[in-house]
This record gives sequence, C-alpha cells and structure tokens, in this order.
Amino acid sequence: MPIVSGEFTVVMQPETMSAVAADSGIGRMSLDKRYHGALQAEGKGEMLAQLDRALGSGVYVAVERVSGTLDGRSGSFLLHHTGVMTRGAPALTVAVVPDSGSGDLSGLSGTLRIRIEDGKHYYDLDYTL
Repeated sequence: MPIVSGEFTVVMQPETMSAVAADSGIGRMSLDKRYHGALQAEGKGEMLAQLDRALGSGVYVAVERVSGTLDGRSGSFLLHHTGVMTRGAPALTVAVVPDSGSGDLSGLSGTLRIRIEDGKHYYDLDYTL
C-alpha cells in the first residue's frame, strides 16, 4: 500500500446552524484546504463539532471533497472525518469514502493521518487503487 506525505493548509469559517440545531451547542464550520506534495489538491468540506472546554472532551465529524492529483493521477474523492477528544486525549479517523473516487482515482481506498508540528499541518495518506 503506497504511503504519501506532505503539508496542507486549512481555513475554517463559522457557518450558520439550522434553526433546529441552533440551541444544541454544536458548531458548524466550512473547510477550505490546500494539499501539497504527492497529493496536489484542494479540499472543500463541512464540519460539525462540540467541545466542553472545561473537561477537554468533545467530538467532530466532517465530510470533505478532495480534487486534484494523487501521484500524478487526476480525479476526486471524499474523506470522512471522525474525531473524539476524551479529557484532552485525541482520537481521529480520516478515511476515503468507499466508491467515492472519480477519474483516475476511481476505486481509491485508504486512510489519512493528520499531524500538527510547530503549528504546521501534515498528512500521511495510505492508499490503494
């Protein structure tokens, strides 16, 4: 299974919640990412999150469409994110949505790990085609 790594930038913007969800304490953010390295792509998505700052516990879920090239193959695919923080201890899963690959990335599967070092974001993508 190939593993590619690189850096990415992300801009998150608060978005309005639906009237039904407005009183839930859940926040909604748009995601705008740029991936560099063997994955040359942009990611656009949406995140829902909740955090109890006093306890350091919370959760986030997101769906992101990634469009560009992976190891020279062009196309797009979806990632789904599930993050849980339990009293400051993070657990994160980011995986390619089954059958979401298009173009040269049709049939893509895999997982993406996110690292943050010295304020910079990095990814490691294990994938199969």
